[in-house]
Amino acid sequence: MKNLSGYNSVAALLFGAATLFPLHSFAASCCGGGSAAALTVPKYARAVADLSFDSEIYDGYWNQERKHVADPAGSDLKQYRINAGVGYRLARDWQASVSIPYVFNDNVYSGVNSQSDGLGDTTVAVTYELLDDNSSWKIYEAKDMIPAVSLGMSLLIPTGISPYDDQKSSFDITGRGFYRLDGTLLVEKVIRPFNASLALAYGKYLDRSVNREYGKYVQPYTKSLGDRASASISTGYTYVLGTAGDSIVGTFSYAYLNEEDASYNGSIDSGSGFDKQSLGAALSYYSNDHNWGVRAGWNHAIKQNGWGKNFPTTDIFSVGVRYVFL
Repeated sequence: MKNLSGYNSVAALLFGAATLFPLHSFAASCCGGGSAAALTVPKYARAVADLSFDSEIYDGYWNQERKHVADPAGSDLKQYRINAGVGYRLARDWQASVSIPYVFNDNVYSGVNSQSDGLGDTTVAVTYELLDDNSSWKIYEAKDMIPAVSLGMSLLIPTGISPYDDQKSSFDITGRGFYRLDGTLLVEKVIRPFNASLALAYGKYLDRSVNREYGKYVQPYTKSLGDRASASISTGYTYVLGTAGDSIVGTFSYAYLNEEDASYNGSIDSGSGFDKQSLGAALSYYSNDHNWGVRAGWNHAIKQNGWGKNFPTTDIFSVGVRYVFL
């Protein structure tokens, strides 16, 4: 099999970027957030519901030589996502969640116009809270430095429209078309009013048989996407409003993603892998009882040489609301 080229190549990269961040709207610390792999239920709560909207604007891409290249003149590539998720506490240290996006594509590229919409890929996750953070105001003894540590497993379910469905335009896909199993680690520490977190994930795609690409039947073959690794770090500050207890949290983050080359019938498809680095900022407001929270965020891929490979550069603007059930 050959690498994607031209029109299909750009569209495939465009969708690849979209799949990175559907759950970033859930990434807060103590108040209903969690890692990029799952929506987290706070320790004091029974369940949480989350709804967010993402607007992703595309502006060029990194090629395989890690050089940033502008899109053709007149290009206008956008994707919008409505993300819905719920999490439920199964036991004191166990919780589960499910989330799914609905995707809207709106693209103009090299004179080609394309609009589509459909479900994205679903994520289900189970998390075990290994250690708790007691959120100290000051450090008095060694145990005050113990962070919250969570271990998880998540499954990406290909409920979206993929290149292997009856879909002729590569700009209209909304899913990867593969199952993926991820192991996740989340470490969080709060020393009021500051907070910090580290999130790591490693995922393996399940092989699948393919006999159709972009609506055309092909000689059947077995395809496997490359292993995926991601890491993000964040730091934030909480400001309490007056004596009522409402709070505003500002957060800054850095994220890295790498996916290895895919393979066809066991042969490596050299150059099909990618990597990306990005910076993010978010501002959240929480009510005094932490039942309600609203947020706005921005994720920015740096449009400079060396910050990515074989991947589009985008800005993602997000707004969201969540409710915690006690």
